[in-house]
Amino acid sequence: MTKTVRWVKGTLVSGPAAVVCYWMWTSLPEWADNTADGGAMGSGLLEGMLASVVGLLTMPLLLWAGMRLLGEKGNHLLVLLGVVAWWLIGAHVVEDAVGAGATALYLSLFAVLGGVLAGVQPRVE
Repeated sequence: MTKTVRWVKGTLVSGPAAVVCYWMWTSLPEWADNTADGGAMGSGLLEGMLASVVGLLTMPLLLWAGMRLLGEKGNHLLVLLGVVAWWLIGAHVVEDAVGAGATALYLSLFAVLGGVLAGVQPRVE
């Protein structure tokens, strides 16, 4: 029973985390471009780097905090492999500018993968 609950919780946490990180990863570079001094060499470089780092590093925090809020401990597998999966899936979706349908499928794939990773992780009491 607990494996099923962890799987559901992992899916419920991974789905919104993917949407939030996707939104951040797509909107923060626009912010960086808008804050750059028009045309100066290196302008917006710091903002662009900040946007990339925030877009990638938010995922482990959201996965960990979401599972903790749902009462699950020992989410190392979900957090570590979820970050790797997000780096691959999220980068493909954002950098390759796939269509809306493909984006929804990739974000759903990430949510299901998060559920599987949470279900495989042994529960810590």
